[in-house]
Amino acid sequence: MIKHIFKMIWNKKKQNSLLIVEILLSFMVIFGVFSYGLNAYSNYATPMGINYKQVWAISYNHTLDTKSADSVTMVYENLLNNIKAMPQVIDAGYHSNNIPFSTNHMSGGLKYKDEVIYYINGYDVDQNFLKVTGATMASGRWYNKADAAQRGKIVVINQFLKEKMFGKEDAIGKTFGNAEGKDPVKIIGVVNSIKQEGDYQKLSYGRYNLHDTAAYKWMGKILVKVAPGSGADFEGKLYKLMANTLRKSNIEIEHLDNKLTAYNKFTVVPLIIMSIVAGFLIINVALGIFGVLWYNINKRRGEIGLRRAVGATGNGVSQQLVYEALVLTTLSLVVGTFFAVQFPLLHVFDLPAIVYVKAMLSAIVFIYLLVLVCSLYPGKQAAAVYPAVALHEE
Repeated sequence: MIKHIFKMIWNKKKQNSLLIVEILLSFMVIFGVFSYGLNAYSNYATPMGINYKQVWAISYNHTLDTKSADSVTMVYENLLNNIKAMPQVIDAGYHSNNIPFSTNHMSGGLKYKDEVIYYINGYDVDQNFLKVTGATMASGRWYNKADAAQRGKIVVINQFLKEKMFGKEDAIGKTFGNAEGKDPVKIIGVVNSIKQEGDYQKLSYGRYNLHDTAAYKWMGKILVKVAPGSGADFEGKLYKLMANTLRKSNIEIEHLDNKLTAYNKFTVVPLIIMSIVAGFLIINVALGIFGVLWYNINKRRGEIGLRRAVGATGNGVSQQLVYEALVLTTLSLVVGTFFAVQFPLLHVFDLPAIVYVKAMLSAIVFIYLLVLVCSLYPGKQAAAVYPAVALHEE
């Protein structure tokens, strides 16, 4: 039967070519949507790395009139101590402007042996970072007060960067320099990776530097872990404390969970738009397949009647039409799979290869199910054609 179906398809190649192209284009679009969606889901399933709930971010700008470095240090250290002394505060710490779920980025490069790695996000933090965010260490240790004397000589990196640089080797005690190979630093700890850019974005390389006293003038953020139930009243008190200490400064208090929700929209909204477009395309393809098969039945009533007259069963005729649709789909998917395979080979969109493989298999199954559903009813209608009526019409 398969040989017979291929012969019939070849004899009607002009009529079938449009359907093949339509299925091919649909497969590529569905493949793209599934790739984007599966990658977003894979990133979503990755642990966040921090406990962002009940964490507030205070933004400020340096407005102190004093030029004395010691005076500046004293003001900011007293400010942090006063914040920690508030009964609703669990812990607090300074952080550079690129806090989690913000649009600020500070990236650079590093050189380990002969390999240069770029797009390393650098975060300036203090020894309170783990307690405030709930981040955990994968190996080694975090900074302590005694490390102040070694600023610029030691560093903590995240697990994602550690795997890139060392694979399964232990990173503790190893050294690397900047992109030019200068200013070497020793790794004292590896922190579990944090999804800085929201639920649906991939992990990024990160290094955590212990800030020095000169950084108070430009860091601009204080992360505060507050007790459950802290609301607008406490937020007002916190704002008043900041405003009284840093006069003329622009103070803003944000909640990390709200920032996460806002950041996630950058990923969710395009996915929704792509899904809507793909949905319309699927409807058009389904109607196209259904219409073509329906048209073929009406055009082939004489052929169907003759087949029934010489002994073909209704189910046999129905199965033939369904098989024809599936063979056409297979021809389209062979070409579509060839193009889809190029995506991981050429690193298009720089997604993991496993995402492309899963998306390709899912799109193939989806297209086959779509064509099968759309061909069942026309096939059933073909089975209901009476031989005498069809031959009489001929």
